[in-house]
Formats: sequence, C-alpha cells, structure tokens
Amino acid sequence: QVQPEESGGGLVQAGGSLRLSCAGSGYIFRTNAVAWYRQAPGKQREWVAGISSGGITTYADSVKGRFIISRDNAKTTVYLQMNSLKPEDTANYSCKPAQLSWGQGTQVTVSS
Repeated sequence: QVQPEESGGGLVQAGGSLRLSCAGSGYIFRTNAVAWYRQAPGKQREWVAGISSGGITTYADSVKGRFIISRDNAKTTVYLQMNSLKPEDTANYSCKPAQLSWGQGTQVTVSS
C-alpha cells in the first residue's frame, strides 16, 4: 500500500477558500476511514476532520461550519473543502487513512 498524496494547498487571503485532495489507492484506502490533520509551526499536530468508509463525517470545533470533508464514489480520493479561511488555519495539512501511513502534506497559508 503506497502512502496517500495530498494536493491543493497554497496562499489565500482571509475569507477565501481552498480544496485539498488526498489521493489514495487500494482496498484498504477505499474501505477505511480517512482523517485530515494539520500542524502549524511550533504547535502540535491537531485533528481537523474525519470521514468513515460509509461517509459519516466529524469535525473539530475550530473548523465546524467552515470545512467540509467528502470522498468520491470510487473512494480513491478524500477532499477537504475549506471556506471562510482564517490566518489561524495556516498549517501543513496531512491526510491519514486508517491502517496506512501518513502523506507528505500540503501547505496552506492564509494571509490577513
């Protein structure tokens, strides 16, 4: 099983939006939960959102109502739609499929 690959990060102004993608492959990725985490410089990694294989979603309070996690029908990609971005959302975002290794991450920078 290869590690997932994240993409979609970048620089955006406060109030803007970005959509991150976590591309995976294999039976384990398709049939297990996937979570997004983020880590800002000097801070511990924090859980952001998760989605089960059946599509049940959960969110950290800090992003609830602004971020949406989803997965495609073939279940080979998990998305994180991030709206109303704030400077405090600036971090490296990584996805973590259950039973698989971490991806490399994608940087999100929100300017004020």
